[in-house]
Amino acid sequence: MKLSEMRELLTAKEILLTKSLGQNFLHDGNQLRRIVEAAELKPVDKVLEVGPGLGPLTERLLETAGEVLGIEKDRRLVELLRWRLGSDSKFKIQNSKLNLIHDDALEFLKRERRDWSAWKLVSNLPYSVASPILVELAQGERSPQRMVATLQLEVANRLMAEPGDKDYGVLTLLVQLDFAPRKAMGFRIPASCFFPEPEVDSACVFLERRAKPLLPETSRDTFQKMVKRAFSQRRKMMLKLLKQEWPVEKLADAFGELKISPQERAENVTLEQFVRLTELVGIPAAPENHERRNL
Repeated sequence: MKLSEMRELLTAKEILLTKSLGQNFLHDGNQLRRIVEAAELKPVDKVLEVGPGLGPLTERLLETAGEVLGIEKDRRLVELLRWRLGSDSKFKIQNSKLNLIHDDALEFLKRERRDWSAWKLVSNLPYSVASPILVELAQGERSPQRMVATLQLEVANRLMAEPGDKDYGVLTLLVQLDFAPRKAMGFRIPASCFFPEPEVDSACVFLERRAKPLLPETSRDTFQKMVKRAFSQRRKMMLKLLKQEWPVEKLADAFGELKISPQERAENVTLEQFVRLTELVGIPAAPENHERRNL
């Protein structure tokens, strides 16, 4: 779908785009091709697409994958897509592969606890909800086998970050706990490739589900609490922050075993160290018990 076709379609259907929904549609054919190639789709693959918009990526997914589930929040675009890709359109052969749902994707994912383990996420994600959608999918018990997502460059940098990077933080760790980023498969996308043009550049990221979970399901809440507490004040020493929820004696022993300096900040602690720290210190103490320990 070319830029001129997008403009004509929106004008013909009298649709004014809504900025709050992050409606910036990728029209560059070369970039769309690269996204589909990165996903390495097969005819048996099932694909989840969040925010299909006008359908430029959807068309290409239907040509390659076996099934596409699109979740679109804007009812006008759902109707337009059904018209464009419906049984009376030139895409009628692929129509049986497409299931369109009118819903808020984040609410849908929280409400519908589906098994996504046989699926791949391939999406040009709306900027405003890209991070929570990826976290929601990544932390699910049955997360997708692969996530290929186009999002704001700043968010992409956080997803791909390593310890010591300025972008390394909570989002990095919550997603990388279950998904390994493949930097070689990612690429930057200029703002000019979208309509309307966003104020920032974007990037496509490639995240592969880890073959073996780093933590059991029972420890995930503890890991999340620890990471969020450790980064709650980036410039403070991590040990001082964690003492607010865990016994200082337990933390000191764990830090010693992992060779983490008591003066270390969270931004320099690796994913593997956070995982092991979670295992060593366990569930945070209840506030009243924790206060007694520190009297």
